[in-house]
Amino acid sequence: MRLAVLANEEQKQELQFCGKSDDCTIDWVNSTIELSNISDADAVIDLLFEQNGYEASHLSGFLPKPVIVNSVNKTVAEIGLPVIRINGWPGFLKRNIAEVAGLNNNSAEAEKIFSLLKRKTTWLPDEKGFISARVVSMIINEAYFTLEEKVSTKEEIDTAMKLGTNYPFGPFEWAKNIGLKNIAALLTSLSAAEPRYQPAALLLKEANEE
Repeated sequence: MRLAVLANEEQKQELQFCGKSDDCTIDWVNSTIELSNISDADAVIDLLFEQNGYEASHLSGFLPKPVIVNSVNKTVAEIGLPVIRINGWPGFLKRNIAEVAGLNNNSAEAEKIFSLLKRKTTWLPDEKGFISARVVSMIINEAYFTLEEKVSTKEEIDTAMKLGTNYPFGPFEWAKNIGLKNIAALLTSLSAAEPRYQPAALLLKEANEE
């Protein structure tokens, strides 16, 4: 299977983290124009989809072939094309289990693609944030509320969470790795329907300063 993948260098390294099958060939591109010029790929993965503002015009020509996009904060219904969503936030893409959402008629093709990339798939409802992005974003948000109340410093909160919960990163380390703009955008979007996701004022302030 030949895949055309639009990605930056960090995403490229993460997608290759688990290895790939010898039956899989990847054409790496770094712009939507380059991607549009590829006509003979069996499937397309756009890892810059969220970063590029959910622009989908360059993808429609590949359908009905499988089209996979990194879209944590926008659903398939909102995108308006029968694409397959994944959680491709920094750090999440290198896991050996992919969080996936999409139309059922794409499931077999998607599972084959992720199998070639040495990953299992977890199919989730077509909702904003999947599961892990929601959970991690809320942990980070609570840490910012704690910081606002001057309970402790960022470094001390990170240390306490790693020692107390055995997390691989503290919440502020996670925020730095993922990008506060990603966290703020997801929480803001989720809070429109569920007030419990309301982002901390300090989190929004620092996200705007990134």
